[in-house]
Amino acid sequence: ESWIEKLQPLLKPDASLYVCCDWKSGMVIGRVLEDYFSVRNRITWQREKGRGALNNWKNCLEDIWFFTKSRNYKFNLDAVKVQRPVIAPYRDEAGRPKDWVDDGKGRYRLTAPSNVWTDISIPFWSMPENTPHPTQKPEKLIAKLILASSNAGDVVLDPFLGSGTTSVTAKKLGRHYIGIEREKEYAAIAEKRLEYADANRTIQGFENGVFKARNFA
Repeated sequence: ESWIEKLQPLLKPDASLYVCCDWKSGMVIGRVLEDYFSVRNRITWQREKGRGALNNWKNCLEDIWFFTKSRNYKFNLDAVKVQRPVIAPYRDEAGRPKDWVDDGKGRYRLTAPSNVWTDISIPFWSMPENTPHPTQKPEKLIAKLILASSNAGDVVLDPFLGSGTTSVTAKKLGRHYIGIEREKEYAAIAEKRLEYADANRTIQGFENGVFKARNFA
């Protein structure tokens, strides 16, 4: 609440806010932030990797709370539709594909994304975007949030930047960015990643404006 009180007045009237957290802190975050913002949804991200325990279930999920400052906010649905394989395709009366395409490699359709995300893995060591940060978010995940809730040229703020994923992804997607990070090591990694983004704008698992099923490497 101490940083939310400072942040809220600085945001534009049509701003959106996403807060990543685990299941335990998520129960508190939802209650605190609804005093300052409108709660729109809670995304559950299956992150693939978690630390095992002898007397409990391994935690492989993270919550991502979606808030807005007002009722006037952006949500670009077409920008975040997911490409999924078609198992039992519909056809119209003439036998033509209905709401799906065949690209020669398989049958796919673009569908609206749900609030359960199972198509994004954490940045494993073999991925070019991997850093030493212990809670690094994948660029594909941040790309979904940025594309859904901003337009090209908008400003994306991350007050807890870590190793730079939010700013790097914003840069690749043509947004302005502000990142705040107090740990010098991670700030240095973020600066280097931003330099690399000048030459390489690819986002693993996001190709030609379409989110693929997985982002494994």
